[in-house]
Amino acid sequence: MIFFFQSTPDKIYGLESQFSLSPEDILKLEWLFGNAKRLVQETVEGEFVGPRKEMVTPWSTNAVEITLNMGIKGISRIEEFFLKKDNLQTDPMLQAVYKGLDQKIFHIGLQPAPVKSVPDIEAYSRQEGLALNDEEIEYLNNISKELDRPLTDSEVFGFSQVNSEHCRHKIFNGTFVIDGKEKESSLFQLIKKTSSEHPNKIVSAYKDNVAFISGPKAQQFAPARQDRADFFTTESIDTVISLKAETHNFPTTVEPFNGAATGTGGEIRDRLAGGTASIPLAGTAVYMTSYPRSEKGRNWEKNLEERRWLYQTPLDILIKASNGASDFGNKFGQPLICGSLLTFEHEEEDRHYGFDKVIMLAGGVGYSREKYSKKKSPSTGDKIIVMGGDNYRIGMGGGAVSSVNTGEFSNAIELNAIQRSNPEMQKRVANVIRAMAENPDNPIISIHDHGAGGHLNCLSELVEETGGTIQMEKLPVGDVTLSAKEIIGNESQERMGLVVQEKDVVSLRQLSERERAPFYVVGQTTGDLRFKFENSITGEKPIDWSLHHLFGSSPKTVLEDTTVHRSFEEPAYQTEQFETYLRAVLQMEAVACKDWLTNKVDRSVSGRVAI
Repeated sequence: MIFFFQSTPDKIYGLESQFSLSPEDILKLEWLFGNAKRLVQETVEGEFVGPRKEMVTPWSTNAVEITLNMGIKGISRIEEFFLKKDNLQTDPMLQAVYKGLDQKIFHIGLQPAPVKSVPDIEAYSRQEGLALNDEEIEYLNNISKELDRPLTDSEVFGFSQVNSEHCRHKIFNGTFVIDGKEKESSLFQLIKKTSSEHPNKIVSAYKDNVAFISGPKAQQFAPARQDRADFFTTESIDTVISLKAETHNFPTTVEPFNGAATGTGGEIRDRLAGGTASIPLAGTAVYMTSYPRSEKGRNWEKNLEERRWLYQTPLDILIKASNGASDFGNKFGQPLICGSLLTFEHEEEDRHYGFDKVIMLAGGVGYSREKYSKKKSPSTGDKIIVMGGDNYRIGMGGGAVSSVNTGEFSNAIELNAIQRSNPEMQKRVANVIRAMAENPDNPIISIHDHGAGGHLNCLSELVEETGGTIQMEKLPVGDVTLSAKEIIGNESQERMGLVVQEKDVVSLRQLSERERAPFYVVGQTTGDLRFKFENSITGEKPIDWSLHHLFGSSPKTVLEDTTVHRSFEEPAYQTEQFETYLRAVLQMEAVACKDWLTNKVDRSVSGRVAI
């Protein structure tokens, strides 16, 4: 049932509860919502702006937990709705306009879809926006013949995410044939060549969530025990320094705030998951867009006609993306201390150049104990743990959609691939990981963050050396309409996957409860090199195949091209116009003062950080 509370003439809280609210509960909620009044009617007249019903907001997740801590049971969702006015800006990526608020504002009207067989993989790839190429489709068809059964929708979807450009860097690892000649090295081999020829202080590179270099001896200041309130002690430790950079281009192009926020959050999780536990310190952000045209008539923009943007304008992207990255860093507790900005367009010989697909790069630095810089190998029977929030229909297929040109798929597919930002949830999980990194006896064997592909990518990487079985009924589900494929593959609610020995589960669970970090034992390693998701209640097995099928012999990308020679007109300058040129250069976003991007964020939020 939906209950409504009005806090101001323009603001309504919609609350979904499994039970009726007692008079005591109503008083508590009226206080919680800022002396709001409960509306007795089941509908509210008027036109309101609120979150899309398919997307539970992070605000709702935290609000529901607050009500639970207040002793109010049965509440599943709370959202804010604002009376629509002419001056109220709405974001169609995240919000919807409601013609009145009724008992169906959160009703999606779906039943969980059953596990499907996929007899035509090519058609399914087109339908779902999986970006599988002809060689990959042939590869999957051959696996289907080998298994003597059609692959399931979860298996095809899972392969598309795990082997997407975002996750496997197929282009960087691909073979380049230029002007008919095959190049000796892939792009990744060229990049790795620097570290192989000049290893210097590299401890780990290109084989973990982050890279580590040797760090100094440092004084650790941490609680003597992590599972209870305790005195802080100091300890001299040998350290490694973590370094990480990651792009989040497609999500930031489509939905700048959450795209950049989850880019920053995912990059932080990568540093948390370095080795067997690591601690993030400070972050950086890079933005590249076409010209934002923040003022009319600027001489380097005025002769370039602005295109119709598919989703957001470059100016919207710069403002909203920097808001998102800053918001995540502030709420999580990591300062954003540096970065860069480039805006660029050029037109010549009927060709137009520009960053129509924005570049958003999140990076950062952190540290850990030197002895925790390498992951360990799981053994048969170790426990697989997921920490973090519930599963929702969020971030479906983001890895695959990122592999193609923005706009190639339908708006519905691209919007469905966008993640949502929940830094508070990530902070709780990070507190547990930090406790392990500071602990002289860290029990974590291996750790990975949930990024593109959700459980599929994270948990398969955790058990890559052994195989593993995941019990689907043990995964937390916040939306009962999710299919097996959606439960397995979504990216919602900042999460981490861990492998620990069975004897360490109890102590780790106690620490998680203290930090209010959701904690679920969802499976175990098997030693048979198979990867399975199964539901012991329904008997469904949406994924049941060899890890070799998922990782082993997927087709290598071959890129053929020819050299194109282009000539550009030499710029012509007039000496007497020097001051005009200088004023223009100093106004360009890449050169001008960037306070409008940087001063919205607390750059000392965690303390003891210097650039």
